[in-house]
Amino acid sequence: MAAGIITAAGDGEGFHAPTLQGEFFPGPILFAGTPFEFNRIMLVRVVATILIVTVFWLAARRARLVPGRFQGAIEMALDFVRVNIAEEVLGKESGRRATALLTVIFFGVFAMNITGVIPLLNIAGSSVIGVPLVFAAIAYVGFIVAGVRSQGAGGFLKSSLFPPGVPKFLYVILTPIEFLSTFILRPITLTIRLLANMLVGHLLLVLCFGATHYLFFEAAGTFKVLGGVTLAAGLAFTVFEIFIAALQAFIFTLLTAVYIQLSEEAH
Repeated sequence: MAAGIITAAGDGEGFHAPTLQGEFFPGPILFAGTPFEFNRIMLVRVVATILIVTVFWLAARRARLVPGRFQGAIEMALDFVRVNIAEEVLGKESGRRATALLTVIFFGVFAMNITGVIPLLNIAGSSVIGVPLVFAAIAYVGFIVAGVRSQGAGGFLKSSLFPPGVPKFLYVILTPIEFLSTFILRPITLTIRLLANMLVGHLLLVLCFGATHYLFFEAAGTFKVLGGVTLAAGLAFTVFEIFIAALQAFIFTLLTAVYIQLSEEAH
């Protein structure tokens, strides 16, 4: 059955599965061969940035004491980050200081994620490592600055690398582990978690809808019936990807808040 549906990539016929090179490293559309080479994923990121900035600009520009539906929805979203993430994890005082940072991370990550299901864009701006890495770097700087501000540079390093209540001879083993965990693995895991979820989600959608197109328009005989199955799967995965886009923004922001909380408090 598989042999009847999938042909070799070089034949020019049949169903061709998505590839990392083809999906995530598209050819340039502007400035080819220069350091400013601009491709489709970069265009998607620019569009996502313009959209999120426009949404908040419109909400702030038309702000009223008694909010309308649009302003009310934006305020609810902002309150979600402030109350359910910043204040819930950090408390009111520290949460107030971190709210701006956490808000930028939450809505920035969400905007880059949700482009994967927006027609004509159809790929998450965070599905290539640049965006996840930038947000992880912002979170990294954020929790280090919070720790230094709260404990001082020496106190922050001491509490991070030399947990109290441990026999001193164990620091030979424990301190390198704490350094690796706090200063190396945190940004790496933030980056990989977001990147992997967006990359896999896009491949699933392309696989389902690509198979649907092939089965409906190219496959012979009874194989066309399978197109309904792949279409239903594609629609289901689309809804699931909307959920994942919001969930990954929430997890990324929540972990950033947790890292800030750990930095501000001595063990």
